[in-house]
Amino acid sequence: MKITDPKRIVISRTDSIGDVALTLPVCGILKEHFPNCRIIFLGQKYTEPIIRCCPHVDEVWKWSDLEEKDDKQLVFWLKEQKIDVFLHVFPQKRLAKLIKQAGIPHRIGTSHRIYHRFTCNHRPNFTRKRSDLHEAQLNTKLLEPFGLNKEYSMVDLTNFTGFRAPKLENEELKSLLNSDKKKVVLHPKSQGSAVEWSINDFLKLAGELDAEAYDIFFTGTDKEAVHFRDQLPEASNIYDISGKTSLVELIAFIGEADVLVAASTGPLHIAGLSGIKAIGLFSTVRPIHSGRWKPLGIKVLTIEDEKNSTSPQPLDIDYRDVLQEVQKSS
Repeated sequence: MKITDPKRIVISRTDSIGDVALTLPVCGILKEHFPNCRIIFLGQKYTEPIIRCCPHVDEVWKWSDLEEKDDKQLVFWLKEQKIDVFLHVFPQKRLAKLIKQAGIPHRIGTSHRIYHRFTCNHRPNFTRKRSDLHEAQLNTKLLEPFGLNKEYSMVDLTNFTGFRAPKLENEELKSLLNSDKKKVVLHPKSQGSAVEWSINDFLKLAGELDAEAYDIFFTGTDKEAVHFRDQLPEASNIYDISGKTSLVELIAFIGEADVLVAASTGPLHIAGLSGIKAIGLFSTVRPIHSGRWKPLGIKVLTIEDEKNSTSPQPLDIDYRDVLQEVQKSS
C-alpha cells in the first residue's frame, strides 16, 4: 500500500540534537516529492531551535506539551489534527500505541520493534545496529512506503536539510567576532553522549594556536564548564562563553565561526550544517564510529582514535594532528 498525496505528515524524533540534525534531510526529501504537504516535526523542547533552522518544516510540536496529557486526552487531540502519516523515526512504545488508537491512516515504524507489529501498518525492514549505512541514510529507509527507495549520498542529504542558521543578535557575542583573526570554537564536553577528548588535549590545542592569528572560544553549558573553566589560560585570544548563550545564540555564533572542534555531539552537527569546518573526534568502536555519526556538511573532517577508546576512557588522538587540521583552515 503505497502512500500517495499526503497532506499532513508528522516526523517524530524526540531525542538529542545530533539525532534531530540527521533527521532533517527526511523533511527536505518529503517536501521535494510532496510540495503541498505540511511537515510537522515532533521533538524535544530543547531541540526546537535546530528544527526551526530547517525551512522544510512547517510546524513544530514539543513532546513535553503532549507527554503531560493522559492517554485519552492525547488520542482526542491527535484525532483533531487530521494527520495522514505519522513517521516514527525515534520509536516510543506509548506514542506508537496512541497513534494507532487515534486512527491515523499511515503509521510508519521499523519492523525491528516488536510493538510496531501491532501499531504500525508500514514496517520497512532494516536494522540500524548492524548496518554500514550512516544514521542519516538509515533514516531515509523509513520513506519506502512513499515509494522513495533511493540511496542518498552524504552530499544529497546535506543539501536536503536546507539548514539556515539564525542571525546573531546578541551584541556582546557579536563584539567578540570583530577581529580579523580566525575564529575557532572548542567544545570539550558532550553531556555524556560521546567518548570525549581530554580537557588537557583541548588546552594544549588552544595553547599552540598563534594568538596573533586565532581567537578561541570555549563553549558548553555551565554544568560542563565546571570541568574546564578554572583551567583556561589567561590569554587575550581565549574566551569562555560557556553557559552564556541560549541554543539559538550558540547556533548563530557557530555559524559565524571558521572552525569547530568537538567529539560526537550536538554542536559538531550544528557546525557541519552551518557550512564551517567541523572537526569531529571519534572512537572507531561500532556503532559510535564516524561512519555512523559523522555530521552532515561540506567541510566536515573526522579524526578517529587509534585505540578504540570507549567511555570513560578519553579518545586517544594526538593534539598535534588536530592542530594541523585547524591550521589547514587558514
